[in-house]
Amino acid sequence: MLSVLSYGRLVARAVIGGLSQTDGRDYSLVTASCGFGKDFRKGILKKGMCYGDDACFIARHRSADVLGVADGVGGWRDYGVDPSQFSGTLMKTCERLVKEGRFVPSNPVGVLTSSYYELLQNKVPLLGSSTACIVVLDRQSHRLHTANLGDSGFLLVRGGEVVHRSDEQQHYFNTPFQLSIAPPGAEGAVLSDSPDAADSSSFDVQLGDIILTATDGLFDNMPDYMILQELKKLKNTNYESIQQTARSIAEQAHVLAYDPNYMSPFAQFACDNGLNVRGGKPDDITVLLSIVAEYTD
Repeated sequence: MLSVLSYGRLVARAVIGGLSQTDGRDYSLVTASCGFGKDFRKGILKKGMCYGDDACFIARHRSADVLGVADGVGGWRDYGVDPSQFSGTLMKTCERLVKEGRFVPSNPVGVLTSSYYELLQNKVPLLGSSTACIVVLDRQSHRLHTANLGDSGFLLVRGGEVVHRSDEQQHYFNTPFQLSIAPPGAEGAVLSDSPDAADSSSFDVQLGDIILTATDGLFDNMPDYMILQELKKLKNTNYESIQQTARSIAEQAHVLAYDPNYMSPFAQFACDNGLNVRGGKPDDITVLLSIVAEYTD
């Protein structure tokens, strides 16, 4: 495990001076999480790695670090279905497959596909829908591979600027792409997308790069410039500071979500679609904050 002292020195050099990429070193992600269920005023885990109807996972394998977020579709609650069951089970399945080595780092869509079809074949009945975003760091190649289905997503920040980001996938306003399991006989009546529809990307990363992976509860309430302001606090940091910054971002998004006078990104998007909307968007919020560091056992 990376010591607090050595990690603090590493990130200080990476963030302040910039570290050149060295082919001979393996990389890893140092990741902290925080979130809020919209029915809670404190960042607490509902069960497992779930914040409200959101779910997430952080997994390590000898070849890669993998993490993901999923946002359960709340509309299922109207039919007596707990939306967190689908998103939570999907993320737990992804985590298990990674830990078992049943994945290819360069193919995060494969992780999502295998997990989804395992849920479809599960003998225990499971209903629901969810967006999903999977991020994989290949330690040896220093490449980040991503798959995003729906309106969760990620940002990669370098030198205080967003250099890569996921593309949001919407069928129409406030209706993102999603994986679904419908009741028998109702498959055609429930919106459902194939995991192959996920938007995929791959790119090189550098030591000190910051990766923020989150559900739409963050992105609907905080524009990039606000997120970047919070990320500036990561100078001369350690793991505890990453956790603190993740919490600060989640808390700010949570406060803005309940501000009726705030022109949130969601409200602006609604106005662009001809709707008269103002204020934040109350929603579950999940934030995974990662820094690319040199790998040590």
